[in-house]
Amino acid sequence: MDTFKGFKRTDYCGTLRAGDAGRTICVCGWVQRRRDLGSLIFADLRDRTGMLQLAFDDSTPRDIFEKAASLRSEYVVAARGLVRVRSSRNPDMSTGDVELFVTELRLLAGSQTPPFEITEDSDVNDTLRLKYRYMDLRRPDMQRAIALRHRVTKIARDYFDEQGFLEIETPMLTKSTPEGARDYLVPSRIFPGKFFALPQSPQQYKQLLMLSGFDRYMQIARCFRDEDLRADRQPEFTQIDLELSFSDEEEIMSIQEGFLKRLFGEVLGVNVATPFRRMTWREAMDRFGSDKPDLRFGFELKDITDIAENCGFGVFSAAAKSGGSVRLINIEGGAAAFPRKKIDALSDFVKTYKAAGLAWIRLIDGGMTSSFGKFLSAGDMDALLSRAGAKDGDLILAVADANSEIVFAALGALRCECAKLMGLVKKDVYEFLWVTEFPMFEWSEEEGRFTAKHHPFTAPMEEDVELLTENKAACRARAYDIVLNGTELGGGSIRINTPQMQERMFSALGFTPEDAEERFGHLINAFRYGAPPHGGLAYGLDRLVMLIAGADSIRDVIAFPKVQNSGELMTACPAEVDEKQLRELSIAVVAE
Repeated sequence: MDTFKGFKRTDYCGTLRAGDAGRTICVCGWVQRRRDLGSLIFADLRDRTGMLQLAFDDSTPRDIFEKAASLRSEYVVAARGLVRVRSSRNPDMSTGDVELFVTELRLLAGSQTPPFEITEDSDVNDTLRLKYRYMDLRRPDMQRAIALRHRVTKIARDYFDEQGFLEIETPMLTKSTPEGARDYLVPSRIFPGKFFALPQSPQQYKQLLMLSGFDRYMQIARCFRDEDLRADRQPEFTQIDLELSFSDEEEIMSIQEGFLKRLFGEVLGVNVATPFRRMTWREAMDRFGSDKPDLRFGFELKDITDIAENCGFGVFSAAAKSGGSVRLINIEGGAAAFPRKKIDALSDFVKTYKAAGLAWIRLIDGGMTSSFGKFLSAGDMDALLSRAGAKDGDLILAVADANSEIVFAALGALRCECAKLMGLVKKDVYEFLWVTEFPMFEWSEEEGRFTAKHHPFTAPMEEDVELLTENKAACRARAYDIVLNGTELGGGSIRINTPQMQERMFSALGFTPEDAEERFGHLINAFRYGAPPHGGLAYGLDRLVMLIAGADSIRDVIAFPKVQNSGELMTACPAEVDEKQLRELSIAVVAE
């Protein structure tokens, strides 16, 4: 192998164009491929900006030519030479007008045969990609995604700096305050039997910064949650975390709209219209069955519970009479797109959301077929079709259940599935939405009590304060989410800022004064020294970059992600540790 000493890169491979012809330059990178034509050798050299063709011919010094003949895929080389116009242009390369005629070649490192080819949009299975992530990250589309992530964070830092925010780091080793997802715990060697927790978010610290008078805070914050994973979740993730003092919902939303307008304008060239649409949580659920609705298409939910209550179809009437609901969506023009076999597949689809089944009406060629029509009177059927706004060519899909949440979840997902299958989801359309007035609480079957829907520091709507104790199910929060095309980009709220209201909230959650003091005494005590009105918001950076990149998973925009069981294939962690380490931490591992 050759030494790199004395060699200095002058240019990146992907930046060279026809105007650079005649320049003597130095480039470095990995060999993508070599083509040996006998008296001619060509090699494509790749770095993070793109590829450049290296050329060697019979005028090349013999030692350089022989070294070029030894090149293999993923060898690391440095090359010096003259940029010249190619004899035949390659339209598939950004540098396709030029090549580098090499006069000096240094072989810096060899490579074994790669586990997969380093190509754009590789179809290699995820397990292999993640095991050899350092190879996977060499692929051009992955490098673009990571570079995009850098650009998004830079724009965020620049924008919020211009808005008067200070970037302040908060601790990674914190106190465990269980209320939400499970904490990742870190045992203390100095304090045997005691633990730090990794932060689920910087929530309490950023509120304490408001009490400290810093007024406007931001941080690109690392967060950790030990929870069951899904395709769009990771045990460690990143937030663009924000908090403001002496501010209300209007100002917070306006600042965020400015950020997203700049971000999408600079990165995608998309002119985002502001202000964004707004919708209460209740309206979003009633119309779209979701608190993060996709507004790029219709298929809104219609409530037919009143029609169903006394109809002849037992599935409908039983759900209505038991306090549940019956709702439908009209897939306009869907009758031709969904013959009976595909409707059966949709029925299987809603069952994954715990729905018992799917009722349907298909209007086509002036006729009507239905899974339940024979049970309805002519009057009830007319009322249902009228409520649906149905016409010839439409497909009506209905779900009934004693639990309205199942109806919302099933139909909310079904409308998106139908739109996708019909090709109605336009990727170049960006529909932003603020969802406001979320419920303050949600019922936890596991714990048998109401828990905070967001977190226990969220302020209630001023007119709902008494509902904290009188009717938790009806109490609304001063909480808001920013939604794009059916995905939650971020969420936040106006916070509680008095010890009296915070203690009242803890009581509503079932904490005794002793419990609240043990878990959150530091925060309650801080509020006694004058806390300004404050609120904030946090974006999921991984999800935001994923949407901008058009990626299918957040793993495609994270350099070293975990798999679904929270393990990391490349380093094979988590892993066992030495017995000595466990003894130092006063920990014993007991097999169950």
